[in-house]
Amino acid sequence: MKSFFDAVRNAEKGFVVKNAVFLPFHCEIISIWIGKEMSLLAVPELIVDLSESDLLAVREGESYTNIVFRKWNDLSKELGHHKGHIILRAAEKGADIFKSENIHYIRIGFPDHQKEIVFEIIDDPYDL
Repeated sequence: MKSFFDAVRNAEKGFVVKNAVFLPFHCEIISIWIGKEMSLLAVPELIVDLSESDLLAVREGESYTNIVFRKWNDLSKELGHHKGHIILRAAEKGADIFKSENIHYIRIGFPDHQKEIVFEIIDDPYDL
């Protein structure tokens, strides 16, 4: 099981293929936000229903997590060149999610229109 703290500390990168992101770690996801950076009118979309739905699919491999955003077409085009981001509100896999100190925000950035994505742990998703 791979830690998101280790992945961020080691500057590991993930990748995106159309509407699917591949993260080089595991985590307990509480909620997901998708937001645009450059618009004062844009409100991030909050996804809290991670059960089987038409919005999202999540699967874990031995060393990665794959999240498919079914409502979106091409995340790198929509969010690339720092136009937007995905924020996971999550805890390390196996951590007690009822303790606030275990919950963190992981920002997934799309630096360009390519397949590479980057990660950072942030304190406040409203202060980006």
